[in-house]
Amino acid sequence: MGQKVALLGASENTERYAYKAFKMLVEYGHVPVPVNPTLRQIDGVAAVASLNEIQETVDTLCMYVNPEISKKLQSQVLRLNPPRVIFTPGSENPALAQVLKGRGIHVIEACTMVLLRTGQFEKA
Repeated sequence: MGQKVALLGASENTERYAYKAFKMLVEYGHVPVPVNPTLRQIDGVAAVASLNEIQETVDTLCMYVNPEISKKLQSQVLRLNPPRVIFTPGSENPALAQVLKGRGIHVIEACTMVLLRTGQFEKA
């Protein structure tokens, strides 16, 4: 089985990159956990309203929210304590990235879909 991947800022809008990444994660055998306060599910996969609702361990947290939002959710990210956080284009938050690195969390700035398509998702 693939990785369990939390998608902060998940979307059911098929035009959004967060949705496209969700679909691609499923396609590549990973288990997405959509996180969005306004969604109940995406394509039959249950969504959670906040990172605090995730009780199981996740392997990766993919950021699909702007830096103002991720700044407000810093304590939730730290509580989740994922081994890796991917800041997707447009979600970069250097201050949060420094805090995460200080906690020993692997931080990268990359597109989830590019990582998947190029075989680098598991290695990055």
